Amino acid sequence: MQLSSIDWVVIALYGALALTVGVLFTKRAGQSTEEFFLSGRKLPWWLLGTSMVATTFSTDTPNLVTDLVRTGGVSQNWLWWAQLITGMATVFFYAKLWRRSGAFTDVGFYEMRYSGKPAAFLRGFRALYLGVFFNVMIMATVTLAAIKISGVLLGIDKYTTVLIAGTVTVVYSATAGLWGVVVTDIMLFALAMVGSVAAAVVALRLPEVGGLSGMVSHPALAGKLSLLPDFSDWTAVSTVLIIPLAVQWWSTWYPGAEPGGGGYVAQRILAARSEKESMLSTLWFSVAHYAVRPWPWIIVALCSVIVYPDLQSIMNRFPNLDPSIVGHDLAYPAMLVFLPSGLLGLAVASLAAAYMSTISTHLNWGASYIVDDFYRRFVSTDRSERHYVSVARGSTVLLIGLAMIVGLWLENAFQAFQILLQIGAGTGLIFLLRWFWWRINAWSEISAMVVSFLVAVYFQFVHVKLGFTPLHPSVTLIVGVAITTLAWIAVTLMTPPTDRATLQAFYDKIRPLGPGWNAAVETRPTSSHESLTAAFLCWFLGCVVVYAALFGTGFLLYGSPLPALASFALLTAAGVGLLKTVPKVGFWT
Repeated sequence: MQLSSIDWVVIALYGALALTVGVLFTKRAGQSTEEFFLSGRKLPWWLLGTSMVATTFSTDTPNLVTDLVRTGGVSQNWLWWAQLITGMATVFFYAKLWRRSGAFTDVGFYEMRYSGKPAAFLRGFRALYLGVFFNVMIMATVTLAAIKISGVLLGIDKYTTVLIAGTVTVVYSATAGLWGVVVTDIMLFALAMVGSVAAAVVALRLPEVGGLSGMVSHPALAGKLSLLPDFSDWTAVSTVLIIPLAVQWWSTWYPGAEPGGGGYVAQRILAARSEKESMLSTLWFSVAHYAVRPWPWIIVALCSVIVYPDLQSIMNRFPNLDPSIVGHDLAYPAMLVFLPSGLLGLAVASLAAAYMSTISTHLNWGASYIVDDFYRRFVSTDRSERHYVSVARGSTVLLIGLAMIVGLWLENAFQAFQILLQIGAGTGLIFLLRWFWWRINAWSEISAMVVSFLVAVYFQFVHVKLGFTPLHPSVTLIVGVAITTLAWIAVTLMTPPTDRATLQAFYDKIRPLGPGWNAAVETRPTSSHESLTAAFLCWFLGCVVVYAALFGTGFLLYGSPLPALASFALLTAAGVGLLKTVPKVGFWT
């Protein structure tokens, strides 16, 4: 497919603007690692929250949503919608604790919470485990999406795509630091939203679709429109709804949806100006991520079922594509070919913006682990700040190179999503409890990390080779959670607790609520400005607000006014309750 001159002009203008913003912050980012990785801890909540939303709005995200909708219907999105529960827990329980810790990274937290050589090992090893391995896997899925999109829209082979996209992004990321990332994210998020909405509008106007009413009534979408799975199919209900809501949200570790906050979410929290702004940033992120963005992607995915009913129809439309990358997730970029000149350029620019936003965040976040939690901590402890910034820029280049290699190996985004969920299965509960239960120690986390990885490797690469019948992903998830949880609890009880002096220092600095520290430290009365009960109520009400908004929008699009009205009424009631209760959580002090 050929882009017109106006399309290229739109793309060029976007690139020039993004590059300009990056260059403006190059000097500031080079002053110190705190400026490069945390923007001097001076960022406002709206900028941080929007940056988190922009980061999760990646090139692979609409592809993943399209894959889910085409293979299992709209209700299949509960596999990630359930993570809202984790996000809201971070808002009202953990954001202020992270900001209060004053840590440089969430991995640096380990030597604040635990003691001795196990804590040092955990910090160093996890810096590489998350900063390199996990981080590269995430960036590889984003790169895979870029390969598919460029193949459909531009006719570029995957090697050329990887080389161009990786080179452009790493130049920007290695110079601008977090200041450039978050400021540019404002522009990237706006552009990406406009592009996704434009794609949905054009898809609905296709003659085969016939608008919202035509889409909803089309026989090809029978059974795919429901927001909840078919309750007559117990397997579907348990896989799509029950397990994500009952198990997945608290048990699995996944970047952007970590139980208790972590990764680049913790990085944004630690860069906030205050505890209040750290909580507001994660609240805005949760609302925008789950309630504002999904429906344009879902609409395009539903329309794609009508236009491309099977994979062969996609192959017929794009006969020159590499067959190894053709999957249901390819249907999203395949729908963009119907955009007219100008809008097509905007859509391509929006997807480029999504790619740059996500990759630049992950490069900056991963480099912070490599530099502060491994290189400065264990390799070279007394060099200048400018030296460490130089190492950070070199680490950025290394990470993008690895991501490009793995991106060429992957076949679809859902494949990587399942691998990462399985690797993190069973570790999430530790991240929730370590703030509130003194007995958790470094060995708890080490054992959970090792066991969850071994279980994931077994199910992914060994189980079938031994002659066993492949298990459903939901079954492997539950088994992984059970094995990992039992293992780390047993290890916790069999190993010595963290040094009491370390525990006391941590308690005095963080001031966690609840009785979980009474047996280990000298506690003090709870502040009258903080209420654990209020935090639980806000957690519940926040989830209700977002789910009601999500459902209400869906019913409105489906032409069902009464359910939509009921959803928005529930949203209003929960929102009023949230506004009245949230000051009691403590972040207004």
